[in-house]
Amino acid sequence: MRAVQLSAVNQLVLADAPAPAPAAGEVVVSLRAAALNHRDVWIKLGQYAGLKFPCIPGSDGAGVVSAVAAGVDPAWIGREVIINASFGWGDDERTQGGGFSILGLPRDGTLAEQIAVPVTQLAAKPAHLSWVEAAALPLAGLTAWRALFSRARLQPGERVLLSGIGGGVALFALQFALAHGAEVWVTSGSTDKIARAVAMGARGGFNYATPGWAVAAAAAPGLFAVVLDSAGGDGFESLLDLTAPGGRVVFFGATRGNPPVLPMRKVFWRQLSLLGTTMGSPTDWAAMTEFVSRHRLTPVVSDVFPLARAAEAFALMEWGGQFGKIVVEI
Repeated sequence: MRAVQLSAVNQLVLADAPAPAPAAGEVVVSLRAAALNHRDVWIKLGQYAGLKFPCIPGSDGAGVVSAVAAGVDPAWIGREVIINASFGWGDDERTQGGGFSILGLPRDGTLAEQIAVPVTQLAAKPAHLSWVEAAALPLAGLTAWRALFSRARLQPGERVLLSGIGGGVALFALQFALAHGAEVWVTSGSTDKIARAVAMGARGGFNYATPGWAVAAAAAPGLFAVVLDSAGGDGFESLLDLTAPGGRVVFFGATRGNPPVLPMRKVFWRQLSLLGTTMGSPTDWAAMTEFVSRHRLTPVVSDVFPLARAAEAFALMEWGGQFGKIVVEI
């Protein structure tokens, strides 16, 4: 089969790879589309733990079950599915266990014509989604769901601020929060991305490249019950300043590094909750896919590339010019 392989750091090639054989409890999915995440770029650049070469990256995928291992119900064959990239969560709903991993490293991922995965990692492809849209959903959708609902416990009518709109998780969070009846505001360094978020239903937004943006946000519309962030770095304190007393700040990344200083007095005096999150549990996965199907939500797709041009897809993500998910058709 054809697959995108990393043969070494920054060495991305389209190669022939052995077709997967399903182990006990597994199925083979013939993939129709896969999607990129920042994790794939960090793996490509050698900036991720547990690197191995060669490897097939990719955590997001959608396709058709084409084979099953002995003992797996053959009725799965022919079903259209999406793949949950969150493997081995464990028995504790509060946190992932020691056997947790994310599809795409160490296990070979979705940037290939076929993949073998446990049947328990599958969900039916939402019927209203195309293959490209379905492939865009799993990792970012699951991360946004757990952040908003399992961790921050977002309630209808609450005001939520989403930092860095344009990325996959932030855009899913925008769609989920709006469908849940929350009031959503966004930040970005791009006025165009803010305008596009407003067109999707956000109440407004703030350009964090503008001096004094947080002061203006605090004045109008005011403070936020929930703040979602994946950047960290110098701007994290501004997000704390914008969180209402008793509010929740939930974060799932640190693309700009750790905050230089955590202003602890701001946190304890205003009774703020700082909530870390990663991916999601099987319960989160089932709730997220049901919510997407019930509300007929459609993932925002930025760009689509054929498998042979996967290197261009990676380059676009490294540059950061996307608004929504970058998808590779297979």
